[in-house]
Amino acid sequence: MNMGDNGFVLICAALVFLMTPGLAFFYGGLVRRKNVVNTMMACAGVMGISVVLWVVIGFSLSFGADHGGVIGGLEYLFLNGLGFDEALGYAPTLSSLTYVVFQMMFAMITPALITGAVAGRMRYKALFLFIALWSLVVYYPMAHMVWGSGGFLAELGAVDFAGGNVVHISSGVSGLVLAILLGRRRGVEHVSYRVHNIPFVFLGAGLLWFGWFGFNAGSALGANGLAAHAFLTSALASGTALLVWMLLDVAKDGKPTLVGASTGLVVGLVAITPGAGFVPVWSAIIIGGLVSPICYFTMNFLKKKLKIDDALDAFGCHGIGGIWGGIATGLFAQSDINPVAQWNGLVYGETRLFLAQLLSIVVTIAVAVVGTLLCVGITRIFTKLRVEPKEETLGLDATQHGEQAYPSFNGFD
Repeated sequence: MNMGDNGFVLICAALVFLMTPGLAFFYGGLVRRKNVVNTMMACAGVMGISVVLWVVIGFSLSFGADHGGVIGGLEYLFLNGLGFDEALGYAPTLSSLTYVVFQMMFAMITPALITGAVAGRMRYKALFLFIALWSLVVYYPMAHMVWGSGGFLAELGAVDFAGGNVVHISSGVSGLVLAILLGRRRGVEHVSYRVHNIPFVFLGAGLLWFGWFGFNAGSALGANGLAAHAFLTSALASGTALLVWMLLDVAKDGKPTLVGASTGLVVGLVAITPGAGFVPVWSAIIIGGLVSPICYFTMNFLKKKLKIDDALDAFGCHGIGGIWGGIATGLFAQSDINPVAQWNGLVYGETRLFLAQLLSIVVTIAVAVVGTLLCVGITRIFTKLRVEPKEETLGLDATQHGEQAYPSFNGFD
């Protein structure tokens, strides 16, 4: 075990943990005043569920012995057999428990991303049950297929450095499906749903950017040059996407906005995540520069055209951004940067990695859609998905939690 690598990855795990409270501020600032507690509480609930499930069964199903390339075994239930002074084959320089806690934080932030799609209208107990089921049915199999030994997508030759498929596409697509099944918020086509707290949005985006350096750089699983490379590509893609989103705001409305800049930096991070440790530094500018107009179009035009109420654009940011990031990895990846990529990307004249990336994206979408439908079906056995119309009108803070974010406020929302 290498003490430097171990310390570095533990710090990165703490940074990734910070992303979920950051997401709570980001999402909480975007919703209406009467739903901010519920929106942030959704992330808080996920934090509890994900830690317990991961220790009990999640790590074992994700990184246990392979079964059919789809799921791990049960030998690590309750982390049985994993010692702090022993290493796993996945990360030979790390304590096995360091690898457990680092991956646990990924299992935390991923389902939290889904909650943005259903803000303002889903029963809290239904969301709580759905997230627990979704982790079992979608996240753990996806983690095994991409990162587990013998995983189907890994054997196919597809690569995903820090979670384009596992984290962003799976959560974004699941959020879209769940939003469609729930239906639109009451009066969404007639009422202007203004962002209620812009400073919260930027605070959350800043915490996400800070934590994301642990997310991507830590995925090198060591304090090495690859970690520095992933850190740099992440910063460059995010900064480029931020600037491009500002330009899009100016072109559309004549003014740059803080909400737009915050959204831009997030989609830039989403797009670079699968390729952060595979693509050359210069390509991060292209990846970040293109993701903003791609996601901007999805959020501002396609969503309205299809009349889908993905409340906080979980699919527009993470689903679309992750899909572009996976494709871009197939375009620009170089095996010289990271030999985990068996082939170079399409721009270097090779096609195998690009085709493997496309297939991995299709498989991820299929798993997310089918898994979400299954989890919704089970959840409906125990509870209704959506709050009653009166509860929605009053706000989910009061009706689901008996709390108000701003108890002294007596105006209209």
